[in-house]
Amino acid sequence: MTSDTGDRLILLTNDDGLYATGLRTLLEVMEEYGKVVLVSTVESMSGMSQALTVKTPLRIRLVDETDRHRIYACNGTPADGVKLAVNQLLDRQPDWVVSGVNHGANASVSVLYSGTMAAAIEGCLYGINSVGFSLNSFSRSADFTVCKKYIRIVMDRVISEPLPAGVCLNVNMPAVAESEIRGIMVCRQAKGNWKEEFEKRKDPMGKTYYWLTGLFNNHEPEATDTDEWALANNFVSVVPVTIDMTAYGYIDKLKERFANDPNGKI
Repeated sequence: MTSDTGDRLILLTNDDGLYATGLRTLLEVMEEYGKVVLVSTVESMSGMSQALTVKTPLRIRLVDETDRHRIYACNGTPADGVKLAVNQLLDRQPDWVVSGVNHGANASVSVLYSGTMAAAIEGCLYGINSVGFSLNSFSRSADFTVCKKYIRIVMDRVISEPLPAGVCLNVNMPAVAESEIRGIMVCRQAKGNWKEEFEKRKDPMGKTYYWLTGLFNNHEPEATDTDEWALANNFVSVVPVTIDMTAYGYIDKLKERFANDPNGKI
């Protein structure tokens, strides 16, 4: 744990709601690293990705304040919460945006859907050092205790030196006893996709509705350098995530396809 918190300001959020165990776990640890301002919705916003509230008014209220933290409830998405904090609540830009601890892993393509990681990415877009933490368990009785040690280890490694511009961290922790965790693995995002299925159901009025379910399909189960492999083998995975989604390897090939178009710009 760092002993030099100085005037460090940390913006904390999540997508599981204000009273989620993972968020309270993260708050307890992050208070060791500076003054924390927490902004979260009361209800879950899982799966909201980078969604912004544009059709209803955003509202925010102070829930609690101590000498170590201020806690706000917001009716918007995780990305809304970061924007509101940076633009309205804080008198200066925070030094860090820390999101989580998410209830369920955000490995592989789940990073695209996650509200927890969307908050970290939003912070990154503002040029703020940002990291998202997740625990690989959806169980209601999930034990977040093991997360504390590895949140501290990760933060101790990165908090003293700024992350590169346009890069944030996606940290996923296995849901096993601390004695079973084999260490931290810096790795890449696994290639895969979710195979969605919808259960067709009837409500009490006899009307049809659909409930989203699904299974993750790992396209490279034998690869040993991915976040999915790390979690499956009881490692904490740390993936540097970039906000630049340009497919640089395809630019030259795509230029060739437009080369004979008189209206194209090469």
